[in-house]
Amino acid sequence: MFTSAMVKSPCPNLVHGIRNTNLGTPDFARACRQHAHYIDALTGCGLSVTVLEPDDAFPDSTFIEDTCLVTEKCVVITRPGHLSRRGETRAVAHAMQPFNRPVMEITSPGTLDAGDVMQVDRHFYVGLSGRTNADGIRQLEQFLGPYGYTVSAISLTSVLHLKTGVSYLENSCLLAWGEFITQPEFSDFTILPVDDSEAYAANSVWINDRVLVPAGFEKTRDLIEAHGYDTLAVDVSEFQKLDGGLSCLSLRF
Repeated sequence: MFTSAMVKSPCPNLVHGIRNTNLGTPDFARACRQHAHYIDALTGCGLSVTVLEPDDAFPDSTFIEDTCLVTEKCVVITRPGHLSRRGETRAVAHAMQPFNRPVMEITSPGTLDAGDVMQVDRHFYVGLSGRTNADGIRQLEQFLGPYGYTVSAISLTSVLHLKTGVSYLENSCLLAWGEFITQPEFSDFTILPVDDSEAYAANSVWINDRVLVPAGFEKTRDLIEAHGYDTLAVDVSEFQKLDGGLSCLSLRF
């Protein structure tokens, strides 16, 4: 169960963030409203939320998940795969200090976006992607091993991050789309297959027996509810324009 979350408010330069989609330019004012509602959803799930100030030097910094992996035992500050995002980690590393967990940091030549990291109990699946390389995964394994955690790599073929296409909903259940539906590493899980028309909703977030689902993806929401989960729809359409999903907007621990 989670007790805390950390988010970073969107900055006006959000409109110039990295994007590979063609969904239009984000509306900054609307993104701010959506972000506030996202925080409300986190608090509604019982989390105490730390909100970091926006930083216009880093347009993508509201996608805080990529900068830091927080486990029960330690914190790993990442080294984002996109050069423009590497400075984002400084503010997050500083903000994590009051939580009194050992802090380690991925260093060159390693790269790691925590959007590529999915925890299942004491095991971490890590996407080998355009943002996360083999050396980053090797360093992560070295950091986590002494705490009894294990790590395995999964090569990605069609998505930006691992959690773009798969989410762990606890109870040995995975919400999965595309290449992850038949991923051999996931053969022991119950797979909830996301329809191609709702691929974006594969990035949903389990928080304390509730699943946050992006608003407007009713097939996926119905699928999750049919398997006994309580859901909450959250509108993050402006962040979708920047390839960002629900998990990208917070650290949960």
